[in-house]
Parts: sequence; C-alpha cells; structure tokens
Amino acid sequence: MTAPAPGASQASCDVLVVGAGPTGLMLANWLAKLGVRAVVADGKAGPTRESRALVVQARSLEVYDQLGIGDKVIAAAQTARALAPGFGDRVFGRIPLGPLGEGRTQYPWIEILEQSRNEKILYENLRSLGGAVRWGATVTSLQPVPGGVEAVIDGEKVTARFCVGADGANSVVRKARGIGFDGVTNPHLFYVIDATAVGGLVEGSINVRPGRDDFLLGFPMYGRGNWRLIGLVRDDDGDGKVGEDDARARIRRDFAVTYADSRWFATYRVHHRVAAAFRDGPFFLAGDAAHVHSPVGGQGMNTGLQDAHNLAFKLADVIHGRAAEPWLDRYEAERRPVAHTLVATTDRIFGFITSQRTSLRLLRRAIVPLLAPVGVRALPGTSGGSRLFEYVSQIRIRYPMLPDEPRDPVVGRRLPWTGDNYAPLRSLEWQVHAYGELTSAPDLGLPVHVFDAAPETALRPGTLYLVRPDGFVAAAASPAEAAEVFRRAMPPPVPAA
Repeated sequence: MTAPAPGASQASCDVLVVGAGPTGLMLANWLAKLGVRAVVADGKAGPTRESRALVVQARSLEVYDQLGIGDKVIAAAQTARALAPGFGDRVFGRIPLGPLGEGRTQYPWIEILEQSRNEKILYENLRSLGGAVRWGATVTSLQPVPGGVEAVIDGEKVTARFCVGADGANSVVRKARGIGFDGVTNPHLFYVIDATAVGGLVEGSINVRPGRDDFLLGFPMYGRGNWRLIGLVRDDDGDGKVGEDDARARIRRDFAVTYADSRWFATYRVHHRVAAAFRDGPFFLAGDAAHVHSPVGGQGMNTGLQDAHNLAFKLADVIHGRAAEPWLDRYEAERRPVAHTLVATTDRIFGFITSQRTSLRLLRRAIVPLLAPVGVRALPGTSGGSRLFEYVSQIRIRYPMLPDEPRDPVVGRRLPWTGDNYAPLRSLEWQVHAYGELTSAPDLGLPVHVFDAAPETALRPGTLYLVRPDGFVAAAASPAEAAEVFRRAMPPPVPAA
C-alpha cells in the first residue's frame, strides 16, 4: 500500500465503484440514472477487448430495457432461437425457445452478445448520462473511515460514503476486507474458442453435446459461421503443451465439428466460489468479486448485471435519505442466496458432465441418448419446459420479503409480465399495481396503475401489489389492508435527528 503523494488532490463522491466490467458499468449506469455521485476506477486501459462471457438472459434484457437501452442490446445481439441437444457426433433435433418463454417475458429467446460489446454499450450510455471511468487507475489503499471509505487511486485520495467491489474474482476490495471466498476448483482444463467457418453444428441454436469423456457447447455468434466453442482440453498429441491443436483435434474426433480459424483461443480453470459476505459495513461485493461458477447455462455475467441493478436502487434510497442504512442489508439477504443456488446447481451439472468416474461416464452414455430425444419432443408442450426457461432466463428468482407473510406466487418475485405493465417501471419509483377493475384504493402517496385482468398469470383481481423500483413485488394485499401491509414492506425511514 502506498500513501498519496504530498499535495495530492482529494475527490469525494457517494459511491466508489472499483472495476468497470459488465457489473461495474451496469452499477455506474444506474447510479448515474438515479442521481448518485460515483467514481468508477479500473486498472485496465479501457473496456474489455476479448469476447469473454456472451449470453444475455431475458431478465438482464428487462434490466437493459428499464435503463432505456434494450433496443441497442437487441440490435447488437445474435438471437439463439432454439436449443440443439446431442451426444457426441449425434444431434437429436431442436427445442424452440420461443414457445417456452412466450407470455412470460418480451424476450422469450436467448441473446448472444459478447461481454466486450455489452461493455461498449454500457460505457457509451454511461457517458451519455454524464458519467465516466478512470481507466488505468489502480487502487493502492482502501480503508474504512468515519462516515465511509477512504481510498488512494494512483496517488489521489478519494473519499466515499460507500465502496462497491466489482473487480472480478481476484477482487482487491474483497481481499482488503479479508472476506473469505470459499469453494472448489474443477480439476479439468477447459478451452474457449471463437471460431470461424464452423461446420457440424445446428444453425441458430445453442448446441449442447455431452460425449463419452467430454462435452461441447456451441453458441452462435454474430456473423455467418461464427461460433463460440467450449469444452475440455488435454495434451492429446503428447508434446507437453496444451494448445488449440489439441482442442481442434478433439472437437473433430469426438463431435464431428470443424472450423477454419479462431479469433480467440484461451484455456482456463472453472471455479465454484461464493464470498462469505456481500456487505461489510460501507463495503459491498458484486459480480465475480462475490461469486464465480461454471459457464453452464450462461448465468455468470447476468448474475453480476442483476447484482448491480439490485444494489443501485438500495444505495440511492439511502444516499437520498429515503431509507435508513439497515435497508442496505437486504442486498446480501436477496442476492447471496441467488449466488449460492446458482453455484450449487452449476457445480452439480458441471460435475455430472465432466466427471471421469467410471460410473458417471457409463450413466452419461446411457441416459443422455435416451432422454434427449424425448426432451426434444416433449418440452415445448409442457409446463416443465416453460419452468426450465424461467430458471435459465433468471425470471424465476425469488427474494424473501415480509418475514411473517405466507408464501405467495407473486410476492418476492420479479413482476409477472403482462405485455404493458413494464412501461411504468421506467419511472424508477415505488408504485402500486392492480389487475382487473379497481373499485377503491387507499391513499398511499404512491402512483397507482390499473391494468386489464391477467388470468394467464398469478396476478389476482381485487388485490393490490406493491412494486419496487427494480421491478420486484414487495407485498400484496386487499385494498382494506394495503396501507398497513405496504407500510411494513417499504424501506425503513431515516430516524429523526
């Protein structure tokens, strides 16, 4: 750690954001949108150049839409309209995604948009909102002080009321606070290839191919014949090195997939870890600084984007004096269980796919060729298929709300989409929704929006719903009970001086 140079300048802000990857940039955008003064610092020279993460799920697209840039993201993305399961060099058909997500979101597909382009869109929007990023800026000191946080960034002292570590798996913020990052590392080495002129995959679909001893994931990227390929890699040619030639040979031999050239090749280890805490006083963790896991399901970047969305509104409530600081505890209470569930689920799935235990290898060979063709025929017409889409697209996440409230199919979840009820969310304010005719409503000091009945959802006529600015339903009550129930579900007020 170094001290600031004599006479170094000092900057102050509401929130110091360390890291300007997708999570940090999403947080910076929302803070700017909500009128929160932020300093964003990242040690990189600029936005990410490598493609890296590339799947954008429906819930993240809803967040982008609320931010006002959903159309830009869709225009830049490549739509994957189906899943194409297989086994080895066999393909069992296509499972259309549209019917699985239809009526549940305005984005019933999976969009492929690499991390670098997500970052570019977010950075450009941040600048349009008057924000900026200090690129090439290294945090050399970070400590709590009365009233907040003090950091030294390239010799400049920066004070902030809060600090968010969105600085990746090797987070400086997490390490500075001594927060544990427990979990495991998969023993296998994986490759990622952005390949051109690919042959042997089902076009316009996410290809999922377990094999006898391996697996292949194929994601269609922008441009004809361009694909992201992910799988296991070993030193198959015995030259003592693990490289692209090893991966290329394995892909061709085990999956009958070929490609011409690669725009990017890298190897990596897969980690499954969750931070011991997402909040430590004025310090917060988000994105890969808080949780890392396998690429199965394309969940990682999306979870970080939604961490940022969740945290931004809570920080804004406290900074603008609308809520007392205990309101910030809800960030960890809501987002850490999501990370735990995600890591546990992807760990189990990834373990099944990659395990070299004889029993699991035999099980894969027996079960996948048997069940995958059944899934192709059955999933599009079942509620189970739609539920699977909801989990993968992250629109089925549930947060704990009132501790004594009975479990409700709507409360604690993201507001069910009905086609026109998301437009009011752009006001970025607490609001009340009613579905069907509303004969009376208490004066709650909140805007009330009345929509047509939505029998295809769990939204009930005659019930009022308290909707948070982030689109999650905080409470439900009859008009007679709404004033008391909603008061308890709102953020705790700031104590009188």
